[in-house]
Amino acid sequence: MEYRKLGESDLTLSVITFGAWAAGGWMWGGTERRDSVAAIRAAYDLGVTSIDTAPIYGMGASEEIVGEAIKDLQRDKVQILTKYGMRWDLAKGALAFNTKDNAGNEVDVHKYSGRDGVIKECEDSLKRLGTDYIDLYQIHWPDVTTPISETMEAVERLIEQGKVRYAGVCNYSADQMREAEETLALVSNQVPYSMVRREIEADVVPYCLENNKAILAYSPMERGLLTGKIRPGHKFAEGDHRAGYKYFQAENIAAANNMLDKLRPLAESKDCTLGQLVLRWTIERPGITVALVGARNAEQAIQNAEAIQVELTAADKMFINSQVDELKLV
Repeated sequence: MEYRKLGESDLTLSVITFGAWAAGGWMWGGTERRDSVAAIRAAYDLGVTSIDTAPIYGMGASEEIVGEAIKDLQRDKVQILTKYGMRWDLAKGALAFNTKDNAGNEVDVHKYSGRDGVIKECEDSLKRLGTDYIDLYQIHWPDVTTPISETMEAVERLIEQGKVRYAGVCNYSADQMREAEETLALVSNQVPYSMVRREIEADVVPYCLENNKAILAYSPMERGLLTGKIRPGHKFAEGDHRAGYKYFQAENIAAANNMLDKLRPLAESKDCTLGQLVLRWTIERPGITVALVGARNAEQAIQNAEAIQVELTAADKMFINSQVDELKLV
């Protein structure tokens, strides 16, 4: 495994970081807890020491699963990344969406990151995770109901108390990062990035490169689209959000697969899967520090971790880039 530091901090993450959204089951058609724990442990055995989770993933289930998976591991050998600001237990804040929890109950999810909420969420996360500190604490989404300074002051207090090591953000623009840094230093921004979703190259990547901030790329496989295993007409399990997700429209699946078919000979020459080729390309992109990759079982986790063994030459990257640049989605 390879490891990279986040900005100017002393926090080092595995370049392949375990993304525990799917492990929590929420919006992914449920979960098998035992399989999720096994996936995290299998990844750890291959050097994936960093795990990203959030309270909203399964309404606490993902954090509990992560806590179970790491309870027998040496704590300072694991980096726990979690979030705050997405509340399913609060009737205030900016209503984000209506959804169902893992039991099928309808819930309203609010974006709220007021001082009291940040403090409470941290305490709740520490309990679910079974630890006394969080390595990287990140606001999950921008919250229009709370001044950024108030949110960051709360995180600063948690850092002073030793409950949080470093502060990060998710889904922030460059301007929002600048405003946050008027209150405390950020080490990272977690944002979506994949071959089919490259919007951050316009402003977030240049800002982070210029200011030595890490970028944690989530959904680098675009939720499974870039594995090459999903075909038009694919039937998703009940409760799987991908059924209505724009990248899984038939035209987009066909376009992505057409691109992947052109990359397939290169993957075969490297003796790797298409997914592993995609992951290696992602972590080689300018400004990208780590890639967050989900797994529902040990087999998937092992395959993801082994992407680090793929070696890309300058010519390989030029060829892949040319195919990615030609991709057109509706």
